[in-house]
Amino acid sequence: MSESFGFHLHQVDGLARRGELQTPHGVVQTPAFMPVGTHGTVKALTHRELSEVGAKMILANTYHLHLRPGDELIARAGGLHRFIGWPGPILTDSGGYQIFSLSNQRMVSEKGVHFRSHLDGSSYFLTPERATEIQARLGADIAMAFDECTPYPVSIAEADRSMNLTLQWARRSRERFLEIQESRSPLRTNPGQVQFGIVQGSVFPMLREESVRETLNIGFDAYAVGGLSVGEDNAVMHEIGQYTVALLPWDRPRYLMGVGKPGDLVEMVACGFDLFDCVLPTRNARNGQLFTRTGPINIKGSRYAEDQKPPDVECECYTCQNFTRAYLRHLYLANEMTAATLNTLHNLHFYLDTMRRISEAIMLGSFESFRQDFHKTFSHRE
Repeated sequence: MSESFGFHLHQVDGLARRGELQTPHGVVQTPAFMPVGTHGTVKALTHRELSEVGAKMILANTYHLHLRPGDELIARAGGLHRFIGWPGPILTDSGGYQIFSLSNQRMVSEKGVHFRSHLDGSSYFLTPERATEIQARLGADIAMAFDECTPYPVSIAEADRSMNLTLQWARRSRERFLEIQESRSPLRTNPGQVQFGIVQGSVFPMLREESVRETLNIGFDAYAVGGLSVGEDNAVMHEIGQYTVALLPWDRPRYLMGVGKPGDLVEMVACGFDLFDCVLPTRNARNGQLFTRTGPINIKGSRYAEDQKPPDVECECYTCQNFTRAYLRHLYLANEMTAATLNTLHNLHFYLDTMRRISEAIMLGSFESFRQDFHKTFSHRE
């Protein structure tokens, strides 16, 4: 493990954990939500706005940055932090999920994945080694091992095949990562980079257990759980998430990939996860959905045409302190760019403030009361 990377648990309330993640580009208090900056930017916001709303760590997308502008160009600029001007920690995914989502444009083999660019149709071949090298050039603080994300529903035989392929790729990802680090390869732009392994196995506890055991045997710096929130219902996701996280090391950060409904974040913190990411708050903001303490509202609805209240009367974000629902509806219907900015500011504030409230409840030993109150007041229906 890099000397500039560390994880320290400060407090536990039940299984919910409050800790501190140390990276080469700063400290992140956990549990933490990472806004998704696919192309090296969180859509509709400047980095200054992102910092002001409370974001400490962002996620960038290996697949998209590899295609455009190119990881070699980013490396020549000094790495992703310098290229995009973000001073805080960054995590890059391996590209596995994006290739999973391009099912009609790719072909998977044990060696890797042949795929066609969604930009111009050009052909690419991505292997575990190649994904590791790309992330070394990007220089994020946390790099992810290359994996195959299992769809849902899926047979146990197919989930087993996919899980074993992910394990093969994990071994190759780790071997290449260690080669790069130990040789002080010029590929890397962040000598303090660490690598997380990814646990797969779909909704089958036996496969999840095997995936955890074998991934731990490979020996990553920390571990993530993938393959959830891909179509299964919430009860199944919570059950498998709770089962899997209990198998992961207590003294390492635990990252649940791509899970991001507000209620799910609360439940998954209750299970013992520390890190989260999801496009939901930013994507839904651009589509006119705003999250509030009582649930989401769709600002384009006619009921808000003359509504002079802020989106959330309890919210202290810039949007709620200065603008009404009526005005935000007007901006959205007029297709003004400002609508995306103001809506995104609010939604990210809501998510990051929810994580702050969770952390505070853990510190006070009142997380279970917070959890129950959250579910009483937050409704997923408008």
